[in-house]
Amino acid sequence: MPASRWVILSVAAVAAAGAGYVAKKMMAPLPQEIVAAAPSAPALPLTDVLVLTGDVPMGQPLFENIGWERWPEAGVNDGFITKSAEPDAAEKLKSTIARVALYKGEPVRKTKLVGDGVSFMSSILPSGRRAVATQIAADTSAGGFILPNDFVDVIMTRRRAAGNGQAEGFITETILKNIKVLAIDQAIQEDEEGRRVKVGETATLELTPQQAEIITVAQQMADRLTLALRSITDAQEVPRDEADYLVTGQRRGTVRMIKFGAVSEEGARK
Repeated sequence: MPASRWVILSVAAVAAAGAGYVAKKMMAPLPQEIVAAAPSAPALPLTDVLVLTGDVPMGQPLFENIGWERWPEAGVNDGFITKSAEPDAAEKLKSTIARVALYKGEPVRKTKLVGDGVSFMSSILPSGRRAVATQIAADTSAGGFILPNDFVDVIMTRRRAAGNGQAEGFITETILKNIKVLAIDQAIQEDEEGRRVKVGETATLELTPQQAEIITVAQQMADRLTLALRSITDAQEVPRDEADYLVTGQRRGTVRMIKFGAVSEEGARK
């Protein structure tokens, strides 16, 4: 074979080998980029807390509206009920009554529940106050628009006998002012359907001991007791000039006159 042909074959072989090497390099996968892993956040310690799984109206039992939920330990305070401290609390508290309205998602607190053996009304009554019931009707309770937590004036109407130059008639006066209504019949809050009218037969009022005595005497004297609904903006007003003469026996600014065995009251002269 001529020498020129050997040269051509050698060059062709070298070219083929070089082409193969280049092709192999082009087909090789690119090296993967190494990404440093971010440091993981430390896990927060969790604990089971008893929470409301549904809304509970004031005065109603909790029933099935409570359950355990995982909470960060740092967000748990002494008022919460934890599974580690009271593992059977979810079952024991089902029949407990809510002292105030409770809402889904909030932790259960015993301060908002009525304790065993304690009546609901006595648990919501402020210290030093008395709950006194009085008979009402639609025409003596603002047409039935008075609801629990409203504030009212109590008006007494009684018949006046003829005598001392006065004709027979009626005497009307406000004997108690700015009194909170605790309940109408057995309802202690607005109904679940949001109706703003409730015609009841008995209103339970929150009174001081003196006011309780006044309304007790008034119920014996009066032909009718009427509840007058007050504006909510007057709730902080301090009541004055109540009919404490009904229990003390003497009206402010009056003089009791006894003449021929008859008792009467006249305005005091300055």
